[in-house]
Amino acid sequence: MDVEAPKISQTAAQSNLNQDGSSNNSKMATRPAQETEGNARAVTVVAPKQPVEDEPAAYHPPTSYLETIVHLFKGNIGPGLFAMGDAFKNGGLILAPLLTVFIAIICIHCQHVLIACSKKMRDLRGDEVCADYAVTVEQCFEHGPIKLRAWSRTMGRLVDVFICVTQLGFCCIYFVFISTNVKQILQAYGIDMNVHLVMLLAFIPVLLSSLITNLKWLTPVSLIANVCMIVGLAITLYYALKDGLPEISERAYWTDGSKLALFFGTAIFAFEGIALVMPLKNAMRKPRQFESPMGVLNVGMFLVSVMFMFAGSVGYMKWGEHVGGSLTLNLGDTILAQSVKLMVSMGVLLGYPLQFFVAVQVTWPSTKQMLGIQGYSLCGELLFRTSLVLVTLAIAELVPALGLFISLIGALCSTTLALVFPPVIELIAHSEANKGPGIWICAKNLIILVLALLGFFTGTYESLRQIVRHFGEEEVL
Repeated sequence: MDVEAPKISQTAAQSNLNQDGSSNNSKMATRPAQETEGNARAVTVVAPKQPVEDEPAAYHPPTSYLETIVHLFKGNIGPGLFAMGDAFKNGGLILAPLLTVFIAIICIHCQHVLIACSKKMRDLRGDEVCADYAVTVEQCFEHGPIKLRAWSRTMGRLVDVFICVTQLGFCCIYFVFISTNVKQILQAYGIDMNVHLVMLLAFIPVLLSSLITNLKWLTPVSLIANVCMIVGLAITLYYALKDGLPEISERAYWTDGSKLALFFGTAIFAFEGIALVMPLKNAMRKPRQFESPMGVLNVGMFLVSVMFMFAGSVGYMKWGEHVGGSLTLNLGDTILAQSVKLMVSMGVLLGYPLQFFVAVQVTWPSTKQMLGIQGYSLCGELLFRTSLVLVTLAIAELVPALGLFISLIGALCSTTLALVFPPVIELIAHSEANKGPGIWICAKNLIILVLALLGFFTGTYESLRQIVRHFGEEEVL
């Protein structure tokens, strides 16, 4: 396909194969001389690499376990964390936690499915490095049942489209989140500024952070963002708990179908990191540490899920039907409250480049090819990044309703990437000639697909309906 796998992640992994016990080099070096033609081709893959300028290995150094978990943490902790109070309002005090746990388990499982399918394709093809999300989907269709092989290129491109829309959608929401919180800070000091103007002011710092092109260089940025978000959440929860919580009987235990559709969109948006899974794994010095039982994925996502549950439960219990699209919007006008809003806005701003990174990795290689740019072009990439930031700003200016925007992106895009494609490629990857993937795999994945499609259609419909209603109310005002 036209779109390349992320060069940062693959180069980092290739340059450190000798340090990882899973290296293909050592395996191939011990093979007998009598090799088949297919194996001979595999050997050429790991032949000594020529020092071409397209692959500056030193430019993309590998990441450690801790650095990777920092990126995973930041990739999943953003506006979605502070939107969980709004999600629990739409789900109910009893039903929402149960559904959140269920969604978390399914999402983490689907991330493991993606990794397993990518590894299976790598071994089948004799590649050194696991492919990224889109290439994995393409390879699964390419090596699947004969009737599906013609769709391989189309499906790979479709995944790329969804990744770009999803990641850029996250970036749009980041703009809305920052501007909404900063607007409240300014109002507390008597400055009444339009939210659209605040977005324009936020453009410069967002752009500067987005010009960081190296995943390893993003580690300190992600670390600072994590600190801001966690400290901000802690102070927000302190505000919620300091005067006690209302009686449980004052809150709804469960809600109706339309509100549950909004809950689903917000909750699935919160678990927003599947597009980061393969780039983060491939960028590690020891990639096996990513998906192991106590690896980056399980440990990081468990901590993320606990934070979501706590934030959602406390936020809804405290503020009930008045909880905002972000918990920070309920804090009031004290100096500490304003500092929390500023801190969380800073955390979201510094998290923007990590979400943006994935979209650039998908779109920049094909854009280079279309423009006829050869080799590594820093100037061209920086101009391209600036253009994409401008696009996200323009979209955010059009839809400044934070809670509804989050629900829409979650239902429309996050559902497809997190819950639809992984089951599909697992069914294909486990299909053999004249033999299906097995009853257990079929049943499990069909259940996931039915639930995902139900959430996709109902969540998208309800989010769009509420957005139309929101603009109608603005016109009346």
